[in-house]
Amino acid sequence: QVQLVESGGGLVQAGGSLRLSCAASGRTIRNYVMGWFRQAPGKEREFVARVTRNGVDTVYADSVKGRFTISRDNAKNTVYLQMNRLKPEDTAVYYCAASEYYSSRPGTYDYWGQGTQVTVSS
Repeated sequence: QVQLVESGGGLVQAGGSLRLSCAASGRTIRNYVMGWFRQAPGKEREFVARVTRNGVDTVYADSVKGRFTISRDNAKNTVYLQMNRLKPEDTAVYYCAASEYYSSRPGTYDYWGQGTQVTVSS
């Protein structure tokens, strides 16, 4: 079992930045692909970014490409999401997740955190 706990969310003005962290316990995350997802009210959970086990390769949703950066520190068992130039449409609950597969589909992720709220004001 992997337990994931997100932190770093909050209220920020449009154009601002936030850095989300996802701390893992129970097992090392080096065995897993790590991803970030988000869910806005009334919408389905959507893929944001993922990173390979060694942190070398990353994939982003088109909506965040060039603004968000996913990274991981396997020694600290932690994954990060640096979010810059935030927009009101980025407002959502952000979740980190762990998967054995290099996938963007939420159904392929076995472990999820409880989420952290990000609110971007205009």
